[in-house]
Amino acid sequence: MSHISPAVAETFEAQRDRLHAVAYRMLGSHADAEDVVQEAWLRLSRQDAAAIHNLAGWLTTVVGRISLDVLRSRQSHPETFLDGPAPVVVDDSAVPEDDVALSDSVGLALLVVLASLTPGERLAFVLHDLFAVPFDEIGHILGKSTAAAKMLASRARRKVQSSERPAATGREQRVVVDAFLAAARDGDFEGLLRVLDPDVKLTVGTPGGPVVVLGATAVANGARLRLAAGVGPSRAVLVNGLPGVVAWHEDGTPLSLLAFTVTDGRITAISVITDPEKLARVDLPKSA
Repeated sequence: MSHISPAVAETFEAQRDRLHAVAYRMLGSHADAEDVVQEAWLRLSRQDAAAIHNLAGWLTTVVGRISLDVLRSRQSHPETFLDGPAPVVVDDSAVPEDDVALSDSVGLALLVVLASLTPGERLAFVLHDLFAVPFDEIGHILGKSTAAAKMLASRARRKVQSSERPAATGREQRVVVDAFLAAARDGDFEGLLRVLDPDVKLTVGTPGGPVVVLGATAVANGARLRLAAGVGPSRAVLVNGLPGVVAWHEDGTPLSLLAFTVTDGRITAISVITDPEKLARVDLPKSA
């Protein structure tokens, strides 16, 4: 049983949104962030809260350490879009002039860049640049000096600033993906071959493990067969910055999430999640 006093519990609840935001920017998954915040609560319940002089700072440190452990675990067990942490998915249907859509895409772009940083760089950048945590505290979390923490944040900052958010390129990629989907729905085999790279790789993550299909002919045949069976509502999305599509069953439960890699006007890779358990951990837009 927790021995947390009502006053401490109230302080924790007041900090919950901030702690979730820290963990989300560290991990790129709302579900994983919620797990981290819950773990922080459990650790708090085992502490003498009266001995904690700065509860908000203590909680930020704990969330940072737990998130760092998760990131290091991911690094030691390399994961892919299909078997790794839940991908970042945002609705891609809003017009570019829409300020909200622009804000979402900037947030997405940052998360995608953060995913390329080392765990230490990511923690230093997120805590200092996004949440104003002092470098001495960040160094304490990392087990490094204040100067080393500053250096990690500086390195991360350069990587973030040098990355460019796709603009027209993203629209061009979406045109290719839309052409693929239209050809698949129409059973247009030649149309599919026009947009598929000859060496395209399709990887489908299923509950039984990944299924891989290689080559334009095999992928085109599979696409026609799947869409011939009929699909429910679908919506254009960005999946870790890539053009994608999410589809639902008629009852509104998620059916599949697809992400396309487009190079020089042709699709070179398609990743598909169909595992219901995995789909349930992805923050998807509402059914169309």
